[in-house]
Amino acid sequence: MMPITRILVADDEESMRWVLSKAFKRKGFSVDLAIDGRQALSMIQDNNYDLAIFDIKMPGISGLELLDKIREQKKELLVVIMTAEASMKNAVEAMKRGAYDYITKPFDLDVIDAIIEKVSRAREVAGQVTMLKQELKERYQLEKNIIGNSAVMREVYKTIGKVAASDVTVLVQGESGTGKELVARAVHFNSGRLGKPFVAINCAAIPRELLESELFGSEKGAFTGSVERKLGKFEQANHGTLFLDEIGDMPLDLQAKILRVLQEREVTRTGGNQNIPVDVRIVAATNQELIEKVRQKEFREDLYYRLNVVPINLVALRERREDIPLLVQYFLGRICAEMDIPRKQCSDDAMAVLCAYSWPGNVRELENAIKRAVILSSDLLLSAGDFAGLEAVSGGQTSGSQDASLEELVDTKLRSCLNGVEQLEKGEIYTMVLEQVERPLIRFILEKTRWNQVKAADILGINRNTLRKKINELGIEMKRD
Repeated sequence: MMPITRILVADDEESMRWVLSKAFKRKGFSVDLAIDGRQALSMIQDNNYDLAIFDIKMPGISGLELLDKIREQKKELLVVIMTAEASMKNAVEAMKRGAYDYITKPFDLDVIDAIIEKVSRAREVAGQVTMLKQELKERYQLEKNIIGNSAVMREVYKTIGKVAASDVTVLVQGESGTGKELVARAVHFNSGRLGKPFVAINCAAIPRELLESELFGSEKGAFTGSVERKLGKFEQANHGTLFLDEIGDMPLDLQAKILRVLQEREVTRTGGNQNIPVDVRIVAATNQELIEKVRQKEFREDLYYRLNVVPINLVALRERREDIPLLVQYFLGRICAEMDIPRKQCSDDAMAVLCAYSWPGNVRELENAIKRAVILSSDLLLSAGDFAGLEAVSGGQTSGSQDASLEELVDTKLRSCLNGVEQLEKGEIYTMVLEQVERPLIRFILEKTRWNQVKAADILGINRNTLRKKINELGIEMKRD
């Protein structure tokens, strides 16, 4: 397939059209401009473009509606969606409806350059990227949304949007409290199985002797106390999605039976001999390193590869601290609404405590902390004192190490975080560590320079363009004092 030559830009903001037009023409591309969705649709119908870039919110026809019409009429056209509102809902909807990529305003032109390069390479090497059909009529419910605008979470949203419409098995990995079930529900509610059952089972919470009948069901008289036929989770989830939480704790003999269900698409109830067909999509989750359990012969290798078709890795909350203020506001609004009390706010000092805490229990612990503060505080403005327990922990972690050098602190933290590092492959350690050191460093210097990129680049001793690129790559949210 030929490289990109002709591009359509659609945005109701004249300044955005002008900037993108100048940038693309400077690189030798032919560029057409549309001021709204209707004009863009007419131009797409009358012309052949290699790439279309348009805003998600435009008068007349929105970006998502335009994307739907493009998918109906010109499936081969690659589309990049722009939006000023970074949210899971926008990201999932854009990717699910067939967008090639999704970018958040404001963005550097380096981002556009990277997309052009990726699109060109895809067209030259493998043809166009496969576009997903829009199969849903309903959106994922807001109350079950995943919260976070960090770079790592935006990648999660993109993956959900790409895999939701298919029936591939998904393996969600992450620490306890990171929101693995929310991801599973997002996959289900953005799939063609919407309206069908979503059934969840925690493989670690049910005793071994009961887990088999819970999964596969049982016939009357199959065991003592079995007085009637019982449908298992697989049958309950027929035509829908079955979420197998903490699958790493499943006994080996049951793993073999799960593998058989995945292969044969049928189950046999305990005490029965009839093979019952089931049409179930599997989303599994674990807070363990399954590949390590495979090496230790505690988890079946064949089942691991059956489950790990599309992995989604959720990082700990301490690794995406920029999402904490957004999560705090979300939980405050939801909890106060549930309690039917006036909306409470978080003071700057309280927010500083929340952002400094390490959150070993992740998002679940943050939610509980907010709920506790809302219940116990009689003030509408929550103070640092309302989170005194967290402040003590954070302070204790810091004060005990004040005499240590930065290198010693980093060394101690690395040894703690990278225990079992042999599980990582292909240079993951180097990239991961650099990102986690660079992100707080650059954010700190930007704060000290009141978000002046020229001054910050000078202090850091790097080129301003390099700094801008790092800000984008690391997902650092720019602020204005």
